[in-house]
Amino acid sequence: MKPLTIGILAHVDAGKTTLSESILYHSGKIGKPGRVDKKDTYLDTYELEKERGITIFSKQAVFPLGDMTVTLLDTPGHVDFGAEMERTLRVLDYAILVINGADGVQGHTHTLWRLLSMYKIPVFVFVNKMDQPGTRKEKLLQELKKQLSDSCVDFSGEDAEYFYEELSMCREDMMETYLEQGKIEDDMIRDAIMERKVFPCYFGSALKNQGIGFFLAGLKDYVLLPEYPQVWGARIFKVTRDDQGNRLTHLKVTGGSLSVRTTLSGSTWEEKVSQIRIYSGNRYETVPNADAGTVCAVTGLSESRPGEGLGFETFHQEPLLEPVLFYRIQLPAGYDSRQMLPKFRLLEEENPELHVVWNEELQEIQVQIMGEIQMEILTSIIKSRFGVDIAFDEGRIVYKETIKNTVEGVGHFEPLRHYAEVHLLLEPGEPGSGLVFSSKCSEDVLAKNWQRLVLTHLEEKTFRGVLTGSAITDMKITLVSGRAHTKHTEGGDFREATYRAVRQGLKQAESILLEPWHSFTLTLPKSMVGRAMTDMERMGGICELSHSDGEMAELTGSAPVATVRNYQKEVAAYSKGLGRLHLTLKGYEPCHNADEVIAAIGYDSERDTENPTGSVFCAHGTGYLVPWDQVKDHMHVESFLKKQDTAGEEGIAKNRSVRQEEPLMSLEEIERIIEGTYSANRGKKSGITRSHRAGDMDPAYYRKSTPPRETREEYLLVDGYNIIFAWPELKALAEQNLDSARLSLMDQLSNYQGIRGGTVIVVFDAYRLKEHPEEVIKYHNIRVVYTKEAQTADQYIEKFAQANKSNYRITVATSDGLQQIIVRGAGCGLLSARDLKEEMEAAGKKQLEDFEGKQPGNRNYLMDSLSKEAKETLKNLMPKKEPEK
Repeated sequence: MKPLTIGILAHVDAGKTTLSESILYHSGKIGKPGRVDKKDTYLDTYELEKERGITIFSKQAVFPLGDMTVTLLDTPGHVDFGAEMERTLRVLDYAILVINGADGVQGHTHTLWRLLSMYKIPVFVFVNKMDQPGTRKEKLLQELKKQLSDSCVDFSGEDAEYFYEELSMCREDMMETYLEQGKIEDDMIRDAIMERKVFPCYFGSALKNQGIGFFLAGLKDYVLLPEYPQVWGARIFKVTRDDQGNRLTHLKVTGGSLSVRTTLSGSTWEEKVSQIRIYSGNRYETVPNADAGTVCAVTGLSESRPGEGLGFETFHQEPLLEPVLFYRIQLPAGYDSRQMLPKFRLLEEENPELHVVWNEELQEIQVQIMGEIQMEILTSIIKSRFGVDIAFDEGRIVYKETIKNTVEGVGHFEPLRHYAEVHLLLEPGEPGSGLVFSSKCSEDVLAKNWQRLVLTHLEEKTFRGVLTGSAITDMKITLVSGRAHTKHTEGGDFREATYRAVRQGLKQAESILLEPWHSFTLTLPKSMVGRAMTDMERMGGICELSHSDGEMAELTGSAPVATVRNYQKEVAAYSKGLGRLHLTLKGYEPCHNADEVIAAIGYDSERDTENPTGSVFCAHGTGYLVPWDQVKDHMHVESFLKKQDTAGEEGIAKNRSVRQEEPLMSLEEIERIIEGTYSANRGKKSGITRSHRAGDMDPAYYRKSTPPRETREEYLLVDGYNIIFAWPELKALAEQNLDSARLSLMDQLSNYQGIRGGTVIVVFDAYRLKEHPEEVIKYHNIRVVYTKEAQTADQYIEKFAQANKSNYRITVATSDGLQQIIVRGAGCGLLSARDLKEEMEAAGKKQLEDFEGKQPGNRNYLMDSLSKEAKETLKNLMPKKEPEK
């Protein structure tokens, strides 16, 4: 039996649970379908669900269908539990969308359709309650086409010719097949359904078991079983606890196979599976293993989280349906809120959208909630599980913040014996895009392991904005530069630097306060449309008359949650119970009264000690704090945006001077240079002779080889071993002790850097050392690079030159002929080993001359003023030195 996972979704009261019961009955899973009003349904097993007649928690049932084993996941229909439903979508192969035939496409149905489209889930539509008076299939089908998709096709099979005509309009190849053959093969229809080009529609009544058998036959005929890879993978979609308190991790195996006692690992944990359970209703059976496609619950995992990916699967983004209200928990008198906090943390594991927050200053617990129904359910759960009666305050809006312009945030953390600097580019994102993290930092600037650590720290924290302290969103954050210290950098240093970089960037940016908005559908008597439209304008919303039929009219639009969330009570009052308001979360938009909200919250970003905006630097062995607006005056790495601006200004001049004024060298010139060069990278190149001095070359060629003077930061890259074996004194020293030769070269380059300035990097080959990682150390005032395994100094220099040629003015010191040509082609300056030696000696000589020139030159000395006779007399008076015995 091959596994298939199908989810069933609907707007509340569409008859979803009744349809689930009818499907299980027709498949032979249960002997009698349960009813919601009789509180005996197979899937709604919790007492709260039976009492209220609604589905609160997603549950599963397993039943056979042909040669398949189908796992049916029943999801909550109420919008307050939308996040629970959305987490289930991540493990579905197909979805059944239930439409209320009496009411048609309702508000929450549009949200479900949008989510199914986003997750790319094929959909079968079942229009329920067709037994009720006034329902007409033709009218409902037109509504589905208009409000959902033109590809909604009636699969009732009443008119074959019309059926194939409708299908042919959905995909071009089906149109061609229909015109040629007069029909369309089932395989082509299955492919179209899988690709979401066709949405089969069935009509019936779940309560009276009408059309259910035909619908199940359609499922069996038109689904395609998914193929899974052999490599291990799984998606976690829910965490619960059983009656004994055992923690259950609900997941779908998406590759390979899962066995008991297998060790699973997440992003921060590694634990063994102690039991695998296959649930159906409130019962389960234990199995030794679960193959790909199986939906199961495992015990033994204490740190797993909903949305987490295992194996090759990655962590999924947070649900789009998120709470927009947060409430302060009011506990009974004498009850310590700190004792209650761990219990709320357990609930947060099962319902991550609660976002439990502990306010240390006020000593209170705050939670985020979708609406009043969820609030009532949470109160009941806490009472039954923990025996505590809680209450909520009036609630406040969950605001968010974003930015309007692009900025570079810098974070530096350097107390004594610690070091890290991070540069982040903060850019505005599309509305609803959330936070996107990436890196375009060169590994020559910051090693890959440090870059991964920075990205991890970006993902792990909820960053606060600087207007109200609300979470930031709709932003792209890119790591563009950074720096680590070979000895003093630890992982925690980059965490501090990363956090501070985000906050420093936010302080520079032009921030925007966002508030949640609802999309609404308001149905009410036509005579009250004017009142409703006036109310919407007063509340800052927008609306239009979308439908009018007889005595009733329908308004659609959107409005801020802050103003519209309690409007249902007003509608019920002035319409005498005839009006109905359906709200659906639309997303976050700029706040309609931002100044008022900011003033009311009174957040001071500089007093938020848990989210500092400044950085820590070190001087004279002591760390000191630098305010955010002065960080860039102290930072150690050049500004990324400044380099970009400089590169843009110099781009035209560079292209003109380097590419237009420098004609391409002929093959004869290249051959002459190669033949006349000298290399000391032993064992790599042979037959290369000593190069000409740069000053001896033809003046016209020297002008072509020397790049124009630029104002960018200067870098000198030195091929270490090439220089050592090109300088006779270092070569002789290297034959006796290579380490001494390296240190001598490094000391000489340190002195030269002190005179010349700029950045000096000396690169040594370590490519023959097995498993040697790339190593960068700071030696006095220069950098020393030891290349990684299988990377030569030539390759490192070429890579650095290509990656940074537009950012820095780079000169390479080497006498390797091929290397010179490659580096010259990158637009870099060149120094041969002899040129470097002469330039270093000339710089030292000039420094000495400058020093001597500063000394007073007209001093009077006693011996200079004495006559020859006086000098001889003075000499005779001095005591004579006794000869040594």
